[in-house]
Amino acid sequence: MTDRYQHTQPGTVIRVSIGSAVILMVVLAFFTTQWLLVPAALFLGMYAFFHSLTVDINEGDIHIAFGIGLIRRSISLSTVSSCKVVRTPWYFGWGIRYVFDGWMWNVSGLYSVELTYTNGGHFRIGTDEPEALAAAIEDFITRKS
Repeated sequence: MTDRYQHTQPGTVIRVSIGSAVILMVVLAFFTTQWLLVPAALFLGMYAFFHSLTVDINEGDIHIAFGIGLIRRSISLSTVSSCKVVRTPWYFGWGIRYVFDGWMWNVSGLYSVELTYTNGGHFRIGTDEPEALAAAIEDFITRKS
């Protein structure tokens, strides 16, 4: 039994691709036109918001936050009936997506933990340690029973 689970998954592809685009735009802005600094600033904002995904589980809730934490969600464990590790198809992409019968928050990789709500809905949390996350959620669910 654990009292808390906390893990931050880096979005490596997001970091490299957006970081490279920002550097390229800034360099090009010095040699061409200054307007490239506007999309560079927008990309830098996207980088800040989506560079990682943090999952924090305590006795009553699952807290999920992207990047610097302005985009976040809390899920009460009392509304979760079960969870399982699932493989996420590559074409589901990254970020916040609606997939089939529920939402998915994912920053990288092909695995996620699918929560099943007591009302039948689903929510997927992307992770690079799916077995550990699923075990932690199951541990907290069995404690509430």
